[in-house]
Formats: sequence, C-alpha cells, structure tokens
Amino acid sequence: MAREISTVGVVGFGTMGAGIVEVLARTGLSVKVVEVDAAGVERGLGHLEHSTLRAVKREKLTEDEKSALQGRVSTSLELSSLSDCDLVIEAVPESVELKSRIFKALDEVLKPEAIIASNTSSLSITEIGVVTKRPGKVVGLHFFNPTQVLKLVEVVRTVVTEPDVITDVVAFTERLGKSPVVIGDRAGFIANALLFPYLNHAVKMLEAKYATREDLDAAMRYGCGYPMGPLALLDLIGLDTAYEILDTMYHQSRNRLHAPAPLLKQMITAGLLGRKTGRGFYTYDGPDSPVVVEDALTPSEVDSAVQVREIQRVGVIGTGTMATGIAEVFAKRGYDVVLRARSLEKAQAAIGGVRKSLDRAVSKGRLAEQDRDAILGRIAPAVEFVELADCDLVVEAVAEEIGIKKEVFAALDEACKPGAVLATTTSSLPVIEIAAATSRPEDVVGLHFFNPAQVMKLVEVVETISTQADVVATARKICLDLGKHPVHCGDVAGFIVNALLFPYLNDAVKMLEAHYAEADDIDNAMKVGCGLPMGPFALLDVVGLDVSLAIQRTLYNEFREPGFAPAPLLEHLVTAGRLGRKTGKGFRDYS
Repeated sequence: MAREISTVGVVGFGTMGAGIVEVLARTGLSVKVVEVDAAGVERGLGHLEHSTLRAVKREKLTEDEKSALQGRVSTSLELSSLSDCDLVIEAVPESVELKSRIFKALDEVLKPEAIIASNTSSLSITEIGVVTKRPGKVVGLHFFNPTQVLKLVEVVRTVVTEPDVITDVVAFTERLGKSPVVIGDRAGFIANALLFPYLNHAVKMLEAKYATREDLDAAMRYGCGYPMGPLALLDLIGLDTAYEILDTMYHQSRNRLHAPAPLLKQMITAGLLGRKTGRGFYTYDGPDSPVVVEDALTPSEVDSAVQVREIQRVGVIGTGTMATGIAEVFAKRGYDVVLRARSLEKAQAAIGGVRKSLDRAVSKGRLAEQDRDAILGRIAPAVEFVELADCDLVVEAVAEEIGIKKEVFAALDEACKPGAVLATTTSSLPVIEIAAATSRPEDVVGLHFFNPAQVMKLVEVVETISTQADVVATARKICLDLGKHPVHCGDVAGFIVNALLFPYLNDAVKMLEAHYAEADDIDNAMKVGCGLPMGPFALLDVVGLDVSLAIQRTLYNEFREPGFAPAPLLEHLVTAGRLGRKTGKGFRDYS
C-alpha cells in the first residue's frame, strides 16, 4: 500500500530550498524547514515572501492563498523538529561531506519508514545514502531552478533503493504538478550530464578567443532557438556551481570534455561568479540582477577604419531549399539576384520554388501581390558562370561535398570580376580549402545561413586566415541589411552552432546506448528541465541521422577529441538506413 506523505521536511532554505518549500506548500502540504542559523531562516523567508508577492502581483495567487501558503511553513534550527516527517528533502550546498553528515543525523531522528531525498544535481546518491541505516529509503529528488516554474524532477534510484519508495516518490512528484523522470545514479543524471559539457565547451571556445561572448550566445539563441546562450546561462547558474558539477562529473567519468575549463577556475578565484555577484561572463547592474550593462568587453558596432565593398547585384548558385531561400531573402531586400543552375529548367524550377514561398506569404496576408511580383522580377535565371560576371557578391549553396564546391569556386574565379566577394554556405567544410581553389582566397568568406533562410535570423560569418578585413566587414553589413544577426568565428570545423550542438547530441546517443535512460525521458528532461525547443532525439530525427553523423565525424577528424567520436549506435542506425523523418524511421518510427 502506498505510503501517505502529508508532512515534508526541507533542510536548507537558500534559493533552491525556498523554491521547493513554496512548491510543497502550494500543494497544501505542511512543510517544516531547518536552517543552520537565524540569518539563514530570515533569508529563506525573504525569498518566499518575494516569490509569493510576485505571484500575487501576477494574479497567480490571491492574498488569502499567499497567507495560507506561508501559514503551512514552519522553521527551526534543529533537525529533531523533523521527527514526524514522512519525507525530508535536503537542499544544502553541493558537498558530499555536508550532505552525508545531514543524512546521518536525519537517520537518527526520523521514523523508520520515512524517506530521505537529496536535491543534489550531480553528487552520488549512493555515496550520500550509504551513511544511513536505511539506504533503501534514500533517493535523489533533483528539482530544477526556478522550482516554481520548471516541471522536471529527476528521481534518482540507487542499486539498493526499494521499488516501492520509487513508486511513492514518483506519485508524490506528480501530485506536486511535476513531470518525474526515473534514472540511475550517475554524475549529472540526465539534464546536467548533457547540459554541462556543452556549457564547458562554450567556455573553452571563449577562452581560445574563437568567438566573442555575445556571438557565442547569439549563435545558440538564434541558430537553435535556445532560451539563453551558454555563457549567460552559466552566469545564471553560478560559475562556482557549474565548476563543482563539472568537477564531480570528471572525477567519475575521466572524460576530458567534463574537465572544467581553466577560465572557470580563474573567474571563480577572482570572485566573478555570475549574476549573484554582479559580474561573471557579463557585467550586471548589481548583485542578483538580470540586467546586463556595458563593460570593457562590450563590442562596438561601428568600425569606421574598414571600408566595405559596394554590393548591388548578387549571384546565388544552387537549386535546393537553401539556395532558393537565400535568393528570396536577397530579392526581398531589393537586391538584383542571378540564380544559377546546371540547366535553364532547373533554374526556372528553383525560381518556381521562390514563387511558392511568396504565394504562401500572400495567402497569409503577410505580402501584397504587387510586392511578390516585384520580388520575382528581381530574380533572373542563369546557366553559364559567365552570367555572374557583373555580380558584386556570389553565394554558393550547392551540395555539401568539398569536390563539388571547389569546382564551383574554380569556375567563379574565372568568371567573376575582380573585387567580387565569393561566399560559401557550407555548414562544416573548411572554407580555406574551398578558397584555395581560386587565385583570390582573400575575397572568399563563409556565410552560413540557417534553414529556412527566410525565417532564421542567424548567419555565421566565417573568416579564414586569408580573408581580407574589408570582405568580413562587407559580409557583416550585408547580413545586417538582410535583417539577419551575424556572428563571427574562425574557420574551424562546425563553426559555432554545430561545434556546440552536435557533441551534445552525440552525448545523448551515448546515454541511450548505455541504457541509462529511454529516449523519451532524455528528450523530456532537456525540453522540460532546460527549456530547449526540442529534445536531442527529436532533433536528430529532424536533422537526419546521416547528416548528423557526417558532422560529428568532421568534428572528430578535426579535433581528435576522444569524446567527439561518433556514438556506435548512431553509426549502426545510419548503416541500417534509419535516417530519421525523411525515411520514416530514426530513433522513432513515423507514419
């Protein structure tokens, strides 16, 4: 028979503890809170008052409900006050020694059937619980911050946790209105095990001066639809907390991708912990403020020292979705566009694709018919490269094969006028290798648009060691003229987005491969716990497993990082022809 959980204890009344207390009390439970001193109690009550007052202002709570909620919460400085609790949740700082000490003390005062749970985000539940005489009644109950908002709760079982305890805890978290995911006891569990290597990788990219903090964050926000960029998220989490989680993961996995970036340690030593101290990767207008203010690292938008090239006529090479989307984007902004294909029929069919896209906009009332006709009037078909001779900018968007792209650029080198900017939309191939097919590598730049180009704001501007400064400045100005958000990076495999995204996706496949969690649970953890628009397996099926494998191989071949080696399961699925939605079967089956 399921145990009745009516009185719950919480040890620790910091930000996380106060959030858990509020969620429990909102559900009508009696909550007993223990802190180490009176100042901690006062601070926790302040968190609770501030949060519930905000809920009243937003009409999520009435004044009476707020008073009733607070009336269900009692505080104490003694663990013995929790003796009649059915469940106690520990929410103190991430220290095995501290948590173990608390668990040992709780074991002495609680009734035998009471459950003890830790809110740790990365430490071993087994190690914490082994100090008690009831390891079978010890679980992990990892809430996500802000607890009042985020639905995910990771329920962590050890090898000795009793099955009925897991059943009762899952039912309890559902009663709180949360979405529980049951997993085994491994550092980082699901969400942090996938999230923190990605965050760490972003810090290493910043450390290497590969891209600015603003461009790294904008790339993931605009390119992947993430609610926050990795560095802004680290500032929110706290750099000290992130370091502890990564260090714990590294000591268990010995995976170099989990080893905290040296820059993290340096910033922590300097007291730059993120929002809570008012400075981290960004500077804020005060401690605990979300408002970013300018500092010495804030980039200047204008560089008057670099003269840009004049761009009026644009060539686009290719007939696929990306090529037609780019042609449409340029023509909408008033540029004359030459769309080159291998035959006139293919070129006209590609322009027909642009017309279909514009017709959809007309039918939805987003575009007037006369504007559609004007846009189409600015796009001319072409077959011969010589027809691009008077273009100021040519954007190549053909198949992602180095040989084909080099042939195109060799032909452009012959046909295009001196001073024309030659751009490739490659998402992972070396831009310098493509540029080497010409006699003017200084005029070649990467312009990686994201699909669909008409909608996605991000463009990665990829500079090689040969690209001239005025070409980079011209590429940036063009992106801004198109209403896009340009981010700058060097010519390294994956650029920014793919270099950060695909190792995370690969880690998710390895997690599934190890039978640590099911695909649905992993997807749910990343969507609900981290606010991502899609879980990793849903995204892999959309991108295509073959495309994903090719990008992961490119990253591995360039960096030779063992952790970047493609997951064998990904290789096997591609070999079996399960490529995702396009074949109807990937990690999931589609009708």
